[in-house]
Amino acid sequence: MTNEEILAAIPKLSALVVGDVCLDRWCRYEPSYSEPSRETGIPRVAVVEYERTPGAAGTVASNLAALGAGRVEVLGAVGADGHGYELELALAKRGIGSSLVRDETGLTFTYTKLINRATGIEDLPRVDYMSARDLPAEVEAQVVRRFESLAPQFDAVLVSDQMELASGGVVTARLRQAIAEFAAAHPEKPVLVDSRARGELFRNAMVKLNEDEAAQACARIGVPVDYEALRRHIGNATLMVTRGSEGVSIITAQGAVQVPTRPVADPIDICGAGDSFHAGAALVLRLTGDAVAAARFGNLVASITIMQPGTGAATRDQVLALCRQEVHS
Repeated sequence: MTNEEILAAIPKLSALVVGDVCLDRWCRYEPSYSEPSRETGIPRVAVVEYERTPGAAGTVASNLAALGAGRVEVLGAVGADGHGYELELALAKRGIGSSLVRDETGLTFTYTKLINRATGIEDLPRVDYMSARDLPAEVEAQVVRRFESLAPQFDAVLVSDQMELASGGVVTARLRQAIAEFAAAHPEKPVLVDSRARGELFRNAMVKLNEDEAAQACARIGVPVDYEALRRHIGNATLMVTRGSEGVSIITAQGAVQVPTRPVADPIDICGAGDSFHAGAALVLRLTGDAVAAARFGNLVASITIMQPGTGAATRDQVLALCRQEVHS
């Protein structure tokens, strides 16, 4: 399929994103208002405006929606707090459905980014909200039940396992088992996993890791950096390893294929490139079943995202314009 044919077919597709969904709060503070507190003497950080966007699994979902997928839904867990409410608003604003299980005793996974209004630079430590403990059993059970009910309704399933701590993530052993069972029972529906710290624990699904994540996964299973051994351990026909400007390695039983990236001079912000690749690649996997074609399209989408500040999303029109530009250049 050509890129134009892919873009024309995407509105007919639906995608479920399951995993660690978070709220990104982009807070601009006014440095001239930084007078000491009367009570503590510590200078205040005076936030004067902020923007809210979905993060982590929410960024993947935002990219799917921007590419024009017909139905996008997020499954995860949020706390009974204001950040959870803001996250639901941010998802709804982008036309993304939310199947968020409420954890009454936990916090909504939130990144608060402090940006100097005078310089436009994020120059203060980020303030993160996270529940550094396992999901309560009843919350975990609800997430698993919803996954088992929802996943068959969608053309593709994208797993966003973003938690780097040992506890606190939504993608637990029980959910990984449900994902493995779904992937085995529905080979026609791609299940594409992006995992920061547990890639080797997934089974049957196609896993996408960056170079560092793949090396760490190999170390955890007791082998040197050996992508084929990692692929066999996971049990899927294909493993994807993204390598930044070096492109993507597609590892199968027949060997490795290198898919070059689209060169971009002076990228503005590489944050979110992996999420946009995840979204684009999963959709093309559903349309073609071809991992190489999926990687090429994922690279194309990511090349647009990295030219935007923050965790941006490549829109269908931007991808189409770039494709036409390259045809005529």
